[in-house]
Amino acid sequence: MIRVLIADDQQMVRQGFTVLLNAQPDIEVVGQAVNGADAVTRVAELAPDVVLMDIRMPELGGIEATALITTATPDVRVLVLTTFDLDEYVYEALRAGASGFLLKDASADQLAEAVRVVAAGDALLAPGVTRRLIAEFSRLDARPRSPLKQRVGDLTERETEVLALIAQGLSNAEIAVRLVVAEQTVKTHVGRILVKLGLRDRTQAAVFAYESGLVRPSGY
Repeated sequence: MIRVLIADDQQMVRQGFTVLLNAQPDIEVVGQAVNGADAVTRVAELAPDVVLMDIRMPELGGIEATALITTATPDVRVLVLTTFDLDEYVYEALRAGASGFLLKDASADQLAEAVRVVAAGDALLAPGVTRRLIAEFSRLDARPRSPLKQRVGDLTERETEVLALIAQGLSNAEIAVRLVVAEQTVKTHVGRILVKLGLRDRTQAAVFAYESGLVRPSGY
């Protein structure tokens, strides 16, 4: 069972998501939190696999709570909930350690699948809106950061190539086709990239690729 904590200051949202997720055979909502501070406390108590985190909450917002949770408990995945697909705070949440984001008006199937994706250790990066958001706000975040740029040098040429394709939102299967290699080979490269750069998942890898200047936003 995938254990989920729902953090949102709106009771109707918490209850609605609880009903939808508990209807899934492989997902269990183990708790609810009314704000970011409550979420941090509840994560420590309940050890969920995934936290559905609203961004705008009283006392402690979702961004700060995400940073605290992912730092203290790296195995816990945070899925950010937002009302707007171009919320300026979502990119900050991704930088804070969130594994992806989901619109609050997502269908029950989309919500459940999103939980499964991040619980499996992957990142919710595939939707074009996520790529657009990462690209746009990394572009607005100014010039590449030198320390990050230097860390790219720790990667092999092929690993650097794979990282750039991750940032473009390609799946392992799509990268394998692009590079004419086996999908398992791509998985190996991705694992090494995450270890070398000290990153949590593909979303963090994509953010790193933009912030280091390896990939430059275009067409946005």
